[in-house]
Amino acid sequence: MNLTSSRSVRLRRRAMGLLSLLFKLAMAVFFLFPFYWMITTAFKTYGESIRFPPTLWPESFTPEAFSDVWQRIDIPRYLKNSLLVSLGVVTLQAVFNVTAAYGFARYEFRGKRWMWALVMLAFMIPTQITFVPVYILFSKAKLLGTLWPQILPFAANAYGIFLIRQSFLQVPDELVEAARMDHAGELKILTHIMLPMCRSSIITAELFSFISTWNSYFWPLVMTNSDKVRPLTLAMQRLQDAHQGLEWPVLMAANSLLVLPVLLLFLLLSRQLLSSFGYRGIK
Repeated sequence: MNLTSSRSVRLRRRAMGLLSLLFKLAMAVFFLFPFYWMITTAFKTYGESIRFPPTLWPESFTPEAFSDVWQRIDIPRYLKNSLLVSLGVVTLQAVFNVTAAYGFARYEFRGKRWMWALVMLAFMIPTQITFVPVYILFSKAKLLGTLWPQILPFAANAYGIFLIRQSFLQVPDELVEAARMDHAGELKILTHIMLPMCRSSIITAELFSFISTWNSYFWPLVMTNSDKVRPLTLAMQRLQDAHQGLEWPVLMAANSLLVLPVLLLFLLLSRQLLSSFGYRGIK
């Protein structure tokens, strides 16, 4: 009887394992197929891209679509603007989010609850509501012709503060008290204890910030008045509007160039992203 029950348990576990594997494969195909279709279409000819039934693999690889994108829009200029804006936002948030999260996690001060409530309230305020006063502010400061209107409004991020604060709260108080007994200052505690132990959460918050800024369309559209300061997203949209969305290889090549940095970052930092949602405290 025990042997029969143990066999049924093993068969049940194998069946569940097989179902789990099939589900994971199905989800992988579901999420990866759009990227596969985008990249393969970028290497097709126009005639093959509109053929029905469609081909899953290009009959003859051709990089002509990428060269067309490079010739039709000034990729280096738009790419430089996107990089400067994204890296500027990430750098400022790395300073302000970390220090704000450390203060909320490790200090008690008057008005702390009200200030934290304001941070949480920022989750519910979309940027589309705040763009009018921000636009007027930068217009009066005569900065609309620069990259600053795309950077300064995002110098701090509510989600980043929340995520890093939750990670700081997981650091045992004993470690902080031991460091203070060894005459370590707050800056040394932050840089030598908090940051190394919460590195995954900080990297995750910065990664989300980079992706959000890199893919931003509405804010640069409102805050820019010249192609000199516009990012790559606006250039790709202009390319699509100019050809009415019909030249699929060119559009897919442009989208591939736009998505490539985000995919590379995600692949490089995927382990940090997964570990950021785990518990890192010690007993």
